[in-house]
Amino acid sequence: MCQHIINLQNGLARNPATRLKSAASFQLDNGEHIAIVGPNGAGKSMLIEMLTGKYPLIKGSIEYDFAPGHSNAPYENIKYITFRDSYGTADANYYHQQRWNSQDQYDIPIVSESLGDIENVQLRDELFELFGMEPLLDKKLIYLSNGEMRKFQLIKTLITNPRVLIIDNPFIGLDARTRELLGVLLKDISQRSALQIILVVSRIEDISEFITHVVPVNDMVCGEKVTRKEFFDTYKTPVTTDIKSAFEAEVKRKMDEIPDHGNSIESDMMVKLNNVSIKYGNRTILKGLDWTVMKGEKWALSGENGAGKSTLLSIICADNPQSYACDISLFGRKRGTGESIWDIKKHIGYVSPEMHRSYTTNNSALEIVASGLLDTIGLYVKPKPEQIAISESWMDIFGISDLKDRPMNQLSSGEQRLILVARAFVKDPELLILDEPLHGLDAKNRAKVKTIIECFCQRRDKTLIMVTHYEEELPESITNRLFLKRNI
Repeated sequence: MCQHIINLQNGLARNPATRLKSAASFQLDNGEHIAIVGPNGAGKSMLIEMLTGKYPLIKGSIEYDFAPGHSNAPYENIKYITFRDSYGTADANYYHQQRWNSQDQYDIPIVSESLGDIENVQLRDELFELFGMEPLLDKKLIYLSNGEMRKFQLIKTLITNPRVLIIDNPFIGLDARTRELLGVLLKDISQRSALQIILVVSRIEDISEFITHVVPVNDMVCGEKVTRKEFFDTYKTPVTTDIKSAFEAEVKRKMDEIPDHGNSIESDMMVKLNNVSIKYGNRTILKGLDWTVMKGEKWALSGENGAGKSTLLSIICADNPQSYACDISLFGRKRGTGESIWDIKKHIGYVSPEMHRSYTTNNSALEIVASGLLDTIGLYVKPKPEQIAISESWMDIFGISDLKDRPMNQLSSGEQRLILVARAFVKDPELLILDEPLHGLDAKNRAKVKTIIECFCQRRDKTLIMVTHYEEELPESITNRLFLKRNI
C-alpha cells in the first residue's frame, strides 16, 4: 500500500481571504519530489499554507503519515522556507538601512550562534563546504549578502533533517555556480535520506531533474499531479517574443503620455568612486574601487554572492553611513559638501531585496508605488491628486492596476516585487538602480518587465545600473559591465 506523506482531499480554507477558487486535492506519496508551479498570484502559497496546516479547513480533510518518524505533527516534520526568508526575517524593529548601520546591530547574533548545535556533523561539513560557510560563521546575520542569507536559511533548515522540505523559489539570489551546486545537493540528499522535497517555483527552468512530479496551480485552482515527463511533454513555452513585440509599442506610448520633467542634472558624470573601500569588522567588502558612470550609460553589475554588489549600491543611494567617509561624487557633486540625503534620492529610482524585506507595511499597492515619489518606506503623507495619477499610470504600464487597492502584505511575493519595481520607476528618475528586479517573477512578467526596462532606457538621458545573476534578464541596451570579486 502506498504511503501518503501528505493527503489533502477536497480542501477549502476557512478564511475567504486565503481560499482558492475551488476545493483542492494534493497527495505527496513516499519517494516523490514535487514541483508546484504557476504564475505570480496563481495561489501557490495558499496551497502550501493549507498543506502545512496554517490555514484551517472549512471543507475536506488533510492527513499526514511521516513514518518512519515518531510524530505526525506537521510543524515537527515539515519545514518551509518562504520567498521572504531568503532575505532574512524582518520584524517591527527592522528598517531599510539597518544592514549598513553598525550602531544598531549590537544584539544581532552571528551566523554560528544562529545555527546552534548541529548533531549531524557529516551533513554539517558537507553543507559548509558546498556553500563556503566557514568564512561567514563569525559574521553577524545582518551583514550577510542576499545570496549569503539564502545559503544560511537553506543550511539552517537542512541540518534539522526534516521529513518534508518545502522551498519557495530556491535558486533566486544565488550565483550560477551555487545554483548548480544546490541542485546537485538537493538531488543527493533526496536520494540518501527519507527527505521529500517540494519546490514552489515561478520559473519552469527551476524544476530540478530530481523532481518526479509537477502540480500546476493557475488562476487560484490547484491542478492534478502529473509526472515530470508528462508535464514537459505538454507544457508550451510562452512566446515571449510575441509578448515583447505586442507590448513594446504600447509601453512606449504610455510612457510618452507621462509628463517628462526633464533632466535637472547638468553634469554628465552621474557616479564617480575614487579608491573606495568598505570594511565591516575584519572583513573587507570593497577594496580600492574606482568606478565612473556617465550620463546615459547602461551598466550591468555582477559578481558572486558576497562580492559587495548591494553594498556598492547602498553607497550610491546614501543608505550606507560609510559612504560619507569615502571619496564619492554623485551627479557632479562631491558627497558631503552640503547635500541632503533627499537631494540625492530625488534623482534615483531604486529597488532591491533589502527594500522588499523592509516592506512589512499594510499600505495599499497604490500607496506603495506613490511612496516612491517621496522616497519613503511606506506612505506617511497624503499624495496629491497629480501624484496619484502618475502612480496609477505606472501601475497601468506594469499591468498591475487591478492590485491598487489591495494591502501589500496580502499580495503574493511576485506581485509585491512588481509593485516595488513600479515604485522605482514612478518619478521617471535620471538614475535607475535595479538590484535583482525580476526575482520571483514568472516567465510572462519577466518578459514584460524586461521590455519596460528597455523602453525606459530609450528615454532621454536615462542611466541604468542593474544587478542580476541571470544574463538573459539584462536588457539589450547594456553598454558597460562591472564584475566584482569577493574579498576572502
